[in-house]
Amino acid sequence: MVGMTTIDLPLTPVPAGDGGCCGTATPPVDVAEARDLARTFKALADPTRVQLLSIVTAHEEHEACVCDLTEPVGLAQPTVSHHLKILVEAGLLEREQRGRWAYYRAVPGAVADLAGSLSSLTPSPVTASA
Repeated sequence: MVGMTTIDLPLTPVPAGDGGCCGTATPPVDVAEARDLARTFKALADPTRVQLLSIVTAHEEHEACVCDLTEPVGLAQPTVSHHLKILVEAGLLEREQRGRWAYYRAVPGAVADLAGSLSSLTPSPVTASA
């Protein structure tokens, strides 16, 4: 992206110990998992990429040729290929070259795994004691 700067901030692991005054009920996301989740969320932060993922998963056998993806999003093939590359790098799609065309397939379970990661970040509801 033109004019955008990426800043990589170091992620500091939470030190092990007694949990201080407010211990954690579940372990926090570790550094590697946080980086993986951030990469995936960054890939999905663009509406075109969300649309492309949706189109691929809606196709028969959850795969589509790049030639079938340009018209629905109204972008040129090189731009669509760039967006698809980001989705592949995020682990949401797989790419297979067949002759002249590249075909993209949804990675089985990738979206479900992402949803599961999100649910592990959601705090449990607090119940009132009587």
